[in-house]
Amino acid sequence: MIQVKDIRKQFGDLEVLKGITLKVAEGEVVSIVGTSGAGKTTLLQILGTLDVESSGELQIGGENVSKLSRASLADFRNKHIGFVFQFHRLLPEFTALENVMMPAWIAGTSDLEAETRGRKLLKDLGLHDRASHLPSELSGGEQQRIAVARALMNAPKILLADEPSGNLDSENAAILHDLFFDLRDRLGLTIIIVTHNEELASRADRSLRMADGVIV
Repeated sequence: MIQVKDIRKQFGDLEVLKGITLKVAEGEVVSIVGTSGAGKTTLLQILGTLDVESSGELQIGGENVSKLSRASLADFRNKHIGFVFQFHRLLPEFTALENVMMPAWIAGTSDLEAETRGRKLLKDLGLHDRASHLPSELSGGEQQRIAVARALMNAPKILLADEPSGNLDSENAAILHDLFFDLRDRLGLTIIIVTHNEELASRADRSLRMADGVIV
């Protein structure tokens, strides 16, 4: 599903990624661990096409996304990749359902289709009774599950998560961790998770450790 060939990333004279080569199979859950500053988040942002490598090649689903234009890349990202961050990044003035529907609106999906799918996602994640609530009316765990539903809105093949449970208590973190593996089993998602949580990392099919811009 994902193939990385000698990816390097520089910010001025600072080389953050120093030649990453990696393959991730369809339906695989991979965790990436390492100390702060190892390059984990930079790699995840490049895998998610939120940032562009300085050199190297990135293929997703057999397509060389390194050669796509900025507009084509944004369209590809919206259709094929879902994101979950440490902070839920829900829009405070929109309801839970509206936040979930946002990627579909960006993709030009009709309101009816977006709402139907959004309500189903909320039901699947046990949040159907929270559809009309604003983010400020939800618990931290509920907010993060809303963020997961939003990430799944356009039925992506890939889910990328950056410290997804870093802002949650242990109970809600455990619920979220279980959810990731349930989604892989039910939907066949390919999931890459950057985490400091050793329990989550150990549950992955493969755990990669990064240090100083390389996989060690």
